[in-house]
Amino acid sequence: MPLTDIAVKNAKPREKAYKLADGRGMYLLVNHQGSKYWRIKYRYGDKEKVLALGVYPEVSLAQAREAAATAKTQLRNDEDPALLRKLKKRQKKLSAESHFEAIAREWWVHQKGRWSVDHAERVLDSFKQDVFPFLGRRAITEIQPPDVLEIIRKIESRDALDVAGRVLQRCSAVFRYAVQTGRAQVNPASELTGVLKTRKVKHRAAVTRSELPDLLKAISGYQGHILTRFALQILMLTFVRPGELRGASWDEFDLEAQVWRIPGERMKMKTVHLVPLSRQVIALLNSLYPISGHYELLFPGERSRAKPISENTMNYALYRMGYKSRATAHGFRTTASSILNEEGFNPDAIERQLSHLERNHVRGAYTQHAEYLKDRTTMMQWWADYLDQLATGSNVVPVKFGIQN
Repeated sequence: MPLTDIAVKNAKPREKAYKLADGRGMYLLVNHQGSKYWRIKYRYGDKEKVLALGVYPEVSLAQAREAAATAKTQLRNDEDPALLRKLKKRQKKLSAESHFEAIAREWWVHQKGRWSVDHAERVLDSFKQDVFPFLGRRAITEIQPPDVLEIIRKIESRDALDVAGRVLQRCSAVFRYAVQTGRAQVNPASELTGVLKTRKVKHRAAVTRSELPDLLKAISGYQGHILTRFALQILMLTFVRPGELRGASWDEFDLEAQVWRIPGERMKMKTVHLVPLSRQVIALLNSLYPISGHYELLFPGERSRAKPISENTMNYALYRMGYKSRATAHGFRTTASSILNEEGFNPDAIERQLSHLERNHVRGAYTQHAEYLKDRTTMMQWWADYLDQLATGSNVVPVKFGIQN
């Protein structure tokens, strides 16, 4: 006799599991704890098999019979219902794993061993903030170049042009990884060459790597005002903006912690900026203190000690050294950035040390000024040691660059 809803509902557990047949191979399995499972027994390829149809009461008697009928139809078509279900589950899993976010996270896991912890977190955060909300659940094979371009334009709309470039590079790396692992055929991001917006750059005269040793020697031997020489030496070592150095006050420096904290009101981006201090900078500050330490400013002007030296002071000194049109104080930043990038330092750390900051008000000010601080500290000491080597013309550092009085 076929089962009834009442019979199924009233089926009680026994000491051992038992079956209640519904006919045509379908039955209800009642285990000793009272749980009830729909099953259908069938033969395929001379083998007896069992297919699960669901759990009662989530699957009703009528629904179980409908599933059993579907299985019977598959058998008449010479298809194994259990195998078809397994293939369907596998396809569903592959489909979920083919979403952009799943592949991006897999790529990130494979890459993060090559990065610092901070950098790895920044990479993932950029996906979470700018990409996953829009492309994360999309199948990677369905994403087209205009879809990626839309993401880039959203980032550019908040004037974060550097971030847009990095996100495009990272998306391209994910698509390339998908191609390499057989889950995509094309890299849509590779079709977006040349689409990034750029700012009009006002170029400042800067010396090349090969010209740097002569400039360092010229600065060390400068016969003008001693404060100007100190300013040029510290500017070269820290590559802050000239105005940020001219306005520096002694209370901004923590020599014990080896850091210079420039307040946001003096920064171009209006955000606190941290400058790790190398041993060479600290030595210069210790030598400078007897000269200007009794004033508020490191580099007070001659007419008014409450005001800093003129904005033209350092450039005029470079002119006197013979570097008219060949070097500017602001150009020190370009020289440092170029060399540090050539040496393979983290581009994000370099940009952050240059205080090229994304204007994104979502992030907190603390996380902005402290980004990549460990990497930046290592980089700034390397830079100071490198300048020492250039100034002495040696691979060792017997004399610290620019310490003489």
